[in-house]
Amino acid sequence: MRAVSDDAPLLDDVMPWSVRPLRIGRGWPMAPDAGTLRERWALVTAAGEERERAALLHPTRARDLHSRVGQLPGHRTATTALAREHGPCPEPVLIAHGAYDRLWLIPDHRLIDAARPELWRVLDGEQVFVLEQADPGEGGEPPVAFSALLPDGRSPAGRPGRIRPLFRQPGGRDPNLAPGLREALSAALGTEVAALEVAAWIAAAARGGPEGCRVPLPTDAADWRAGVALGERLLWLHTRGARCADPAAGRDPGGPRLPGGSRPYVRAPLPASPGPDELEYDREARELRIGAGRVAPVAPAAWDRTTGGVRVLAAWWERRTAPGAAGSLEALRPPPWSRASTSELLELISVLTLLADLDAERQELAGRLARRPDRTLTVAALRAAGVLPVPAARRAPASVLDHREEGPDGQFALV
Repeated sequence: MRAVSDDAPLLDDVMPWSVRPLRIGRGWPMAPDAGTLRERWALVTAAGEERERAALLHPTRARDLHSRVGQLPGHRTATTALAREHGPCPEPVLIAHGAYDRLWLIPDHRLIDAARPELWRVLDGEQVFVLEQADPGEGGEPPVAFSALLPDGRSPAGRPGRIRPLFRQPGGRDPNLAPGLREALSAALGTEVAALEVAAWIAAAARGGPEGCRVPLPTDAADWRAGVALGERLLWLHTRGARCADPAAGRDPGGPRLPGGSRPYVRAPLPASPGPDELEYDREARELRIGAGRVAPVAPAAWDRTTGGVRVLAAWWERRTAPGAAGSLEALRPPPWSRASTSELLELISVLTLLADLDAERQELAGRLARRPDRTLTVAALRAAGVLPVPAARRAPASVLDHREEGPDGQFALV
C-alpha cells in the first residue's frame, strides 16, 4: 500500500472551500414544474387561520410561520413573517436535484431550513458546481458530478457529499483552488493552466474511495491534454450544454442530443396519466415502456446508470408520478404528463447514454495514471512546493463586499 504522502491529493485539498447540501425541511417548495409550486403557494397564503397555514407549511425547528430571515441572494422576496404573507409566489427557479435531475424550487428563505446563502451569492453564468459524491463503493459510479445550476446536493443513498463551487467570487473570479496549485501544474506541464481546465481534469480523472475523492495530477502534458479534452465533454454533458460548449468539437450550446440513429423517440403515444408502477425496460428491444407507450432506442447503459446505488431513470420517474401524502401540499401534483415531461425524459436518456459512452475512456485514463505514479504530483510533492497544507482561510467563503442583501423586515447588510 502506498503511503499517503505518495498518493494523489484529496479533492478536499484541491478545491478547499466546500458547502454542505441544502436542507429544505419540507417537500412542497420543490416540484417538477413551476405551475404546481404557484398553486401550492396560493393555498398557503389563502389560509385564513394560522393553525391551518402552519399545517400546510409543515413547520420545523428551523422554520415556522414567525421565522425572521433575510432574502436569498439574488432574489427580491418578502422578509416579513409567513404568518402575514399574502403576496404572489416568488418566481420559481430551476435547480439541480442530486447528480442528474432538475426540479423547480420556490427561492424563499422562509421556506428553506438551510438554504446555504453562500452558494447563491456565487451563482452566475460562469460558475460550475462540483458535487462530491459519497463513497461510490464498487459499483463504478463516478465520484463527482457537476452543475451550472444551483445544486441541492441530495444523494438518494442518504450519504450526501459536499458542494464545491469552482469560483469563490461572482464573475469567474478567485478560483476555489489551493493557492499555488495552478502555478505548480503549469510549471510541471510547461503550459498555462486555467481554472476551468482543472475542473475538466477533475471530471475525467477523479477517483473515489473510502477515505474520500482523490485527484491524480499529471506531470505529462499529453495526459493533461487528453484528460482535459475528456473532462470538457463530461462537463458539457453534466451541465446540459451550459458550460464547455464548442460547436467545432461537436458540443453545441443547449441540451445534448444523440446522433440520429441512436436518438430516442416516442414510438407509441405515452399515457396521459401514467402511474408510478408503469415504467418498464425491455433490454432485448432496447425500449422503455410506459403503459402502452414506447420510447426507443434506449441503451442498456442509460437504464443501468445509478447514483448512490439508485437507478437514475427509475428515481426520475418516481419523483414525477408517486402520489403525495393525503392532506399535504405534496398531494397537489403536476399535470400527470405533458410535452415538457416527454422532452425532459428524452434529454435525460440522451445525457445518460452519452455519459456511459465516455466511461471506458475515463477508466482507461485512470488505469494509465495508476500505472505511472511517477508522472503525477503527489501529496509529498505538493507539500514541497508549498501548495499543501491549504491555509484555513481558503476553506471559508470569501466576502462579497459589493453584494447587498435584505435582512429580516427590510434591514440591509453587507456580506
